[in-house]
Amino acid sequence: MNASGAVTLRRPDDFHLHVRDGEALAAVVPFSAARFARALIMPNLRPPVRTTAEALAYRQRILAAVPAGAPFTPLMSLYLTDQTPAEEAERARESGCILGFKLYPAGATTHSDAGVTDIRAVYGLLERLQETGLALQVHGEVTDPRVDVFDREARFIDTVLAPLAERFARLRIVFEHITTRAAVEFVLGAREGIAATVTPQHLLMNRNALFAGGIRPHHYCLPVLKSEADREALCAAVRGGSPRLFLGTDSAPHARSAKESACGCAGIFSAHAALELYAEAFEAMGALDRLEAFAAHHGADFYGLPRNGGRVRLVKTAWDVPPSYPFGAGELIGLRAGERIGWRIAAVEET
Repeated sequence: MNASGAVTLRRPDDFHLHVRDGEALAAVVPFSAARFARALIMPNLRPPVRTTAEALAYRQRILAAVPAGAPFTPLMSLYLTDQTPAEEAERARESGCILGFKLYPAGATTHSDAGVTDIRAVYGLLERLQETGLALQVHGEVTDPRVDVFDREARFIDTVLAPLAERFARLRIVFEHITTRAAVEFVLGAREGIAATVTPQHLLMNRNALFAGGIRPHHYCLPVLKSEADREALCAAVRGGSPRLFLGTDSAPHARSAKESACGCAGIFSAHAALELYAEAFEAMGALDRLEAFAAHHGADFYGLPRNGGRVRLVKTAWDVPPSYPFGAGELIGLRAGERIGWRIAAVEET
């Protein structure tokens, strides 16, 4: 941060983003396009995006929602199922815009009911992924109801992810939205080709935020917020500057009515202020000098993409987050709704 309270970064990427479809898509894409040059779009629509053809069609719908003149590139992922044919890996690679396949353990999170029921069912596809160089993007939680919700990430590492990384020694794996000390230790100590995304909410909040003054449904996401010790472990790892860790918001919009219900949906919407929230987190860590690499270098380097040109300038100026945003026929509650965020985007410059 310079003496004027400003930070200038190379234009960043969001390597984990949900934008939904239809009117919902049109409502949220402009937020990401205003902050990021590229974003990796998650495929858990209903029905899910399972084939290269479906991904290319979805990508066109996203591009149609980008504001005129905004240089924003959607990158795609395919939804992995027990029936995904191994040949889909070649089709995905040839598309030029699909970076990998997303592993959702069946029942682990929003729209994951069509996900993988037994990891052995996709061994053939994973063998092919090793050959293509595409990545496996992993939602890392077990779904066994006997396992405590706060322990599901750590159990997944032991029973699924560590054996998978050993069996497929050349498979590139992104452990998405890590939340625990166990995940940090696994990623930083793993073989080459393993990385992780980190969200703003898991850097800024612990599980107490779910119950501050009552049940806070807009702080509910999966993986769920964890302990303060886990949050501190994430912050320490990010502050350390490891190239294995990079930005992925997991911004996941749901209508207010779907969040504030007897069985509220999991997902935190942060796209309206994503980069500003990361700036807050990095400032609190005393690591603003690490933000550019985390946001604009590490993810691009892992995926073998050129780093973006252009710059984005953040200034230390507080602003009030609106109580809600339009969301199709409903409304959308963003993270920090009705509260303040200490950083603001002042300018985005292209090369």
